[in-house]
Amino acid sequence: MLSAIPIERDERVLVDFRTADDAGVYRWESGPALVQTVDFFTPIVDDPFVYGEIAAANALSDVYAMGGRPLTALAIAGFPKEGIERDVIVRIFQGGTAQLRRAGVALLGGHTVQDPEVKFGYAVTGAIDPDRILTNAGAKPGDVLFLTKPLGTGIIATALKFDRIDAAAAEPAIESMRALNRAAAEQLAAFPQAMVHACTDITGFGLAGHAGEMAAASKVTLEIRAADVPVFEGVADIAARNRSGGLASNQEYFGAGIEISASVSPGFAPIVYDPQTSGGLLVSVADAGADRLHSAFASAGVRAWRIGRVVPGAGDTRVRVV
Repeated sequence: MLSAIPIERDERVLVDFRTADDAGVYRWESGPALVQTVDFFTPIVDDPFVYGEIAAANALSDVYAMGGRPLTALAIAGFPKEGIERDVIVRIFQGGTAQLRRAGVALLGGHTVQDPEVKFGYAVTGAIDPDRILTNAGAKPGDVLFLTKPLGTGIIATALKFDRIDAAAAEPAIESMRALNRAAAEQLAAFPQAMVHACTDITGFGLAGHAGEMAAASKVTLEIRAADVPVFEGVADIAARNRSGGLASNQEYFGAGIEISASVSPGFAPIVYDPQTSGGLLVSVADAGADRLHSAFASAGVRAWRIGRVVPGAGDTRVRVV
């Protein structure tokens, strides 16, 4: 669909939709460049305040993944004309605003429309050093891959929707979705520039899709060790009965570039394709800096898992799960 959009050739645009990166970057006449993104979605939890928090964290994540610092936000919302209490709407906005405040982001305003289905999110603007943009296109063979949040939020959200999981079991995933990627991004920004080669956040396309886009943009293959990928407790047991439409779409769209070894449990495939909300950062870092980055993450209270390596491109295989 995007191929039908006329492409503007503007030398001030440093990153746009053509590389499937997390946000766009625009160079000002002087000083830092502008980084912009937008994201919104329907409710995935019952608590309206928490829904607002998650929506804000999810929108801010794209700026963090690019190496930027979010500064301002505009709310984007759709609510039905009838059938929703005013207090619910207020609580959604309160949750989002509380999260923006934690991130040091100013809410400038927004736009609300009538919609049969509730939708909420933000357009976020930030600043970024044009010489230190983290894109998904720089992964190099030999790099170590880090992931900063477990997988399974899509499966858990689907189970919650149909009352197939109790609230207590879902709580770790909800807390993870509420958590900002700010601390992880700050550690990457302080790390030697030559060491961090690529970064993206894991959201709607799942690990398979976002890792596949990084591999394609970098002209490499990402080799992921299934046993080392963090997954929320209990997700493997409920995955088969809680496949969302997004999971099926990811598998259909990205499956041709994903190779899963026969030694990997069949139950792991849905987790690889599971669309995440406010997921973690996937970072490709030089092997020489991997231990140092892992320690830096730990010192900032960020849990990070080494989930694999970057290897030379292997034909049409973008991601190999072993």
